[in-house]
Amino acid sequence: MNNKSILEVANAAITKGDYEGFLSFCTEDTTWTFVGEQTLQGKEAVRKYMAATYQEPPKFIVENLIAEGDFVTALGQITLKDVNGNRTDYSYCDVWEFREGKMAALKAFVIEG
Repeated sequence: MNNKSILEVANAAITKGDYEGFLSFCTEDTTWTFVGEQTLQGKEAVRKYMAATYQEPPKFIVENLIAEGDFVTALGQITLKDVNGNRTDYSYCDVWEFREGKMAALKAFVIEG
């Protein structure tokens, strides 16, 4: 599979609530940077983030996937449900860096609205 296809399959796992399936596409040392917010270091930190943030599987629409070399950029909309059951819509731009067929780094720009 090419990097774009890997991201599509990984994203499909998230929408089904299969977070471990998604994580199987990440490197052990994956780094996720949410610009202006926080940085997660390693697969275990991402696992904990998902458990805390995804009260139910997120709903998202990928508007564009742009692949170039070891990078795939995803633009779209995501809706998350918080612990109180409230849903919030966000626009996002995720820049994924791949290493040997796995997601090694994410730089995410996420804006409410």
